[in-house]
Parts: sequence; structure tokens; C-alpha cells
Amino acid sequence: MSHVNWISATIGLLTAGLIFYLVRRDHLHTRYALWWVPVAMVMAILGVFPQIADWIGRTLGISYPPVIPLLLGLVAMVVKILVMDIERSRNEVKLTRLVQRVAILEKRLEDRLSKGGKTD
Repeated sequence: MSHVNWISATIGLLTAGLIFYLVRRDHLHTRYALWWVPVAMVMAILGVFPQIADWIGRTLGISYPPVIPLLLGLVAMVVKILVMDIERSRNEVKLTRLVQRVAILEKRLEDRLSKGGKTD
């Protein structure tokens, strides 16, 4: 195993180990773990067996196979960012509706109190 392979394996296994540690300690929610656990597995496998990328490159006719993991990582990041933006947009809509509901309830409570009504 060459020096580059050892570095690649170490980075892949450390990243996978960190992700599994975060999932195990509940620092990473299960919903997100379903995304990150496969990423950790792919990183560990490609880190230990970089010749897999070479084989895929030859099979697909790609002249420089090391670009495959980089391209897959870039695509995965774009998809993850898109999913995060969709979730953030949903949360913003929920928050806006919740703020509006609280404002309506506060107004009703204020109207009742100003008319001398009970708050029960």
C-alpha cells in the first residue's frame, strides 16, 4: 500500500468513524443519519480500496478516475444543500404561521381583558 493510499484510507476511516460517533452519541438526528451513514460507508470503502474508483473509471471510459469520488461528492453536496433549503423553507412557512396564530391569540386575549372578561 502506497503512502497516498494510507492517507486516503486514514481520511476515509476517520471521517466514517466521526460520523458513526456522532450518530451513536445522538449528536446527529436519525433523519440526518440516514443521509450521513451511507456517505460514511462510501468514504471508508473508497478510502481503503481506491482501486474501486479506478475500476469504475475504466468501466465508464473516464480517463482520470480519481475525479469520480470528487464528482460524486460534489453532486451529493448539491443534493444535500437543496434538501436543506427545502426543509428550511418549510420551517420558515411554519414559523410564520405560528407567529400569526400567536398574534391572533394575543389580540383575542387583549380584547377580553380590555372588556373586563375572564381569562379562563
